[in-house]
Amino acid sequence: MENKQQKLKDQKSEFHRLDRKSLIIGSLIATLIALTPYFFYLYESVPDIRVWNTFLFTYDSKYYGSVLTVAWTLTGKMIPLFLFFIWFFTCRHWWYHVLLVPIAMYAYQIFITLNDDLNYVDSNQLIYLIPIMAIIVPSIYLIRAQIFNKINTASKTLEELEDEFKVSPKNFWDKIRQYF
Repeated sequence: MENKQQKLKDQKSEFHRLDRKSLIIGSLIATLIALTPYFFYLYESVPDIRVWNTFLFTYDSKYYGSVLTVAWTLTGKMIPLFLFFIWFFTCRHWWYHVLLVPIAMYAYQIFITLNDDLNYVDSNQLIYLIPIMAIIVPSIYLIRAQIFNKINTASKTLEELEDEFKVSPKNFWDKIRQYF
């Protein structure tokens, strides 16, 4: 019994140990999250005109009629997408793949917003999300069923079982490669 408690203490202290790299990355992520309201209001710096000429590009807002409206629409979709990406790449729970559904939805909405020939920004997106949901939802359910099956037959805690199912890539690029 004492050996098991000591093992848990060792695991917990190893888990809570912070190195310099993770502290810097965590601080950077926290700063970016704190700055999201300022990123959202960047659209106010865009002029309320149909054609916007800058030294980098020229944007002609054919459908919306105003570059300000396009910028407002895009920031309303890009900020949640940004936050979902942060949540997806920092989440350690077994169900984090479900976050791919709203990520795909917001990415599709941004694509449709930039496509000036369409009439409605948020139309028919569910049809394009069905293949993604058809893969993610059943796989999450199967993982959940396996976890609860092991809980009923094993003496492990839920946290230990989550760690068993967790695929933990070593860095950001390993996590990206996991999906392709």
